[in-house]
Amino acid sequence: QVQLVESGGGLVQPGGSLKLSCAASGSIFTINVMGWYRQAPGKERGLVATVTGGGRTNYAESVKGRFTISRNKNTAYLQMNSLKPEDTAVYYCNALHDKVYWGQGTQVTVSS
Repeated sequence: QVQLVESGGGLVQPGGSLKLSCAASGSIFTINVMGWYRQAPGKERGLVATVTGGGRTNYAESVKGRFTISRNKNTAYLQMNSLKPEDTAVYYCNALHDKVYWGQGTQVTVSS
């Protein structure tokens, strides 16, 4: 069983930066894929970015060039730069290992 704990959300002005962290516990093995998804009010949860254990990354078109996903063993990070109001959402950490795991979510609000 894998547990995911997120941190780093908050309120930031447009153009600002935030860094999210997701620490996975409960597995002694490298988790296959870790990623971030987000859900804005009234919208479905959607992909932000993923990173494999080998470092291969994948990004949603809307965040390419602004967000960077990385990981150190079983901790994943999401560096978010040039934030826009439309990035406002609850951000969920995701891990794909023996099954799919989700974190509890962290709120990111981009507003002046």
